[in-house]
Amino acid sequence: SSRPLTPDPPPSRSDTYKGWLFKWTNYLKGYQRRWFVLSNGLLSYYRTQAEMAHTCRGTINLATAHIDTEDACNIVLSSGGRTYHLKASTEVERQRWVTALELAKAKAIRMMNDQSGDEEPTSQSDRSEIQGTLKILVSKLDDLSTCNDLIAKHGAALQRSLSELEGLKVPVEGGEKIKAVNERATLFRITSNAMINACRDFLDLAETHSRRWQRALQYEREQRTHLEETIEQLAKQHNSLERAWREAPTLVSSTPRSERSRKEEASDEDEDTEYFDAMEDSPAFITVTASENTQHRSMSPSCNDVSGKELQPRRQRRTHIPDKPNYSLNLWSIMKNCIGKELSKIPMPVNFNEPLSMLQRLSEDLEYHELLDKAARCDSSLEQMCLVAAFSVSSYSTTVHRTAKPFNPLLGETYELDRLEEFGYRSLCEQVSHHPPAAAHHVISQRGWTLWQEITIASKFRGKYLSIMPLGAIHLHFHASGNHYVWRKVTSTVHNIIVGKLWIDQSGDIEIVNHRTKETCQLKFSPYSYFSRDVPRKVTGVVADSGGQAHYILSGTWDEKMESSKIVQSSRGGSGSEGKQKTVYQTLSPKLLWKKYPLPENAENMYYFSALALTLNELEEGIGLTDSRLRPDQRLMEDGRWDEANSEKQRLEEKQRAVRRRREAEASDALDEGMKQRTGSYQPLWFHQRRDSITGETNFVYKGGYWESKDRQDWSMCPDIF
Repeated sequence: SSRPLTPDPPPSRSDTYKGWLFKWTNYLKGYQRRWFVLSNGLLSYYRTQAEMAHTCRGTINLATAHIDTEDACNIVLSSGGRTYHLKASTEVERQRWVTALELAKAKAIRMMNDQSGDEEPTSQSDRSEIQGTLKILVSKLDDLSTCNDLIAKHGAALQRSLSELEGLKVPVEGGEKIKAVNERATLFRITSNAMINACRDFLDLAETHSRRWQRALQYEREQRTHLEETIEQLAKQHNSLERAWREAPTLVSSTPRSERSRKEEASDEDEDTEYFDAMEDSPAFITVTASENTQHRSMSPSCNDVSGKELQPRRQRRTHIPDKPNYSLNLWSIMKNCIGKELSKIPMPVNFNEPLSMLQRLSEDLEYHELLDKAARCDSSLEQMCLVAAFSVSSYSTTVHRTAKPFNPLLGETYELDRLEEFGYRSLCEQVSHHPPAAAHHVISQRGWTLWQEITIASKFRGKYLSIMPLGAIHLHFHASGNHYVWRKVTSTVHNIIVGKLWIDQSGDIEIVNHRTKETCQLKFSPYSYFSRDVPRKVTGVVADSGGQAHYILSGTWDEKMESSKIVQSSRGGSGSEGKQKTVYQTLSPKLLWKKYPLPENAENMYYFSALALTLNELEEGIGLTDSRLRPDQRLMEDGRWDEANSEKQRLEEKQRAVRRRREAEASDALDEGMKQRTGSYQPLWFHQRRDSITGETNFVYKGGYWESKDRQDWSMCPDIF
């Protein structure tokens, strides 16, 4: 006889608990339905109930396991380097499983301690403390019982009222809603009863086994300390090895075949080939991997190998900055009066900043510049599009932990990133407008490409979250082929402004167009959802030719990696979840396009900066007088002198306001005197406005002169903004 999909509540004396859960397998297949059995302190799982007789797919010992809950329906179990990411169908089902797991774990620890020898007598003070705690628990349990009686009484009355309403003649829709409310009321009563019973069981356990629990707790503390020390040593060794590998000369051009995520490494399941949904919404399609004779994992030979220039020794740059001080300040106390306002108009202390300006954050887009170097060597424009798409996604990888706000640049502030000798490119940013804040960016590379953009940041505080919308097009031109790509950025959202830990999500669609060949790439950044079975931060995409024929499927996450799969065949498939017909693509094995570099050692105390970000504010010789590295409040903040930085920030902002008032007065005087030109309007130093022939928009583009001024060391034209 088969069991129901939802497991029954665990009986208080039962040793076995069974039911269906969804288990994370890998990025291709996501969560898969598996049959789980909890017995004698061990959690085992099978593909089907029938497999219980012969094939166990994996087992975790709960005595040494850590049980964690990520969100409403998720459970994470980890023990001895093995991790299971599980998901229940409903929140109630998840809670039943957690209760069963916690009880089984407590029993397993109890049995382990019983076998470890006689108990040590507890002191009189410990005993009295335990008795006092138990008294409080008994009192609280009485309170809960009273509440339970009231809930039962009011719940019964509510259900009677709802039943009477169901009997009335109401429209069909109203009847359905009443029925749904009735079901929820029933579920609420069941849950509250289960909670009281769980509290009573817990009190019994606490009373019976308090001393053994103390010993178990002490043992766990010692083990945890030992594990933390071991993990810390391993993490340091791992970071050092990864850094050494990344900085070593690249002698092997092919990428290692095994590129598995942390979750995939945690899964010990040998999965067979299965169909999987690559994108749920638009465009709707299914892909299946075709068998291959060859196992090459890099892009095809049309993207030539790295040139010998990569082997030149690089200049040593800094690898750390002063640790972030532990200042406490309530973000809500400042932002509660700013709901609906532009973020750029909210006066914020440096406590919520990171010691980089928006111009430097913009320059961070170049962290994975080697993707563009490789794309420039591609003969195939479709393969080049895959690499350009991976580059557009890679610019978000640094944002996953970066919840602090960059400094708003002052009008006329610049930032140069001169990596000509090391990587063949030079980058220049200038703040060209203050309200709305807009920055112009221009990059020229000796390795065959030019990138330019003007980005205006529109941001709104919505109460619970903050929306950041970068407006403006990004242009990328490859010198040899003449391919010209244009795309725009997606919306970033900062969640938990009021309460909880801040976290960032990226959502929306990116369309990348090659205006020479009319080839396109549609990328979809899926917003995070508690109820989705998809991997978080998922990005999927399709690369198509000018006729709309799909050639590559792109998949991955914006914080970790992107892969491309070449389509070998497509056909119309069955209906999807909403009745829409899906296209079935048969593809070759996925090939790695991009993978995120590991964060530097101690990054959590250095604003979660990447290796590149740590170097951005490092002082350099010969830079322009308006460069962000010379901004005093930002420098003081990096040095940990936040009080001085706040005072300096106010001084700089007041100085900027005085300059603006003087400029507006001069413009007004010029108009009064009948002069034709508005001599008082602000003109950027290194960029000028031109109409773009492709987008039709008027943008600030680089007019030249900066690098020549740097070579001459003539900065006499620079305004005094600091």
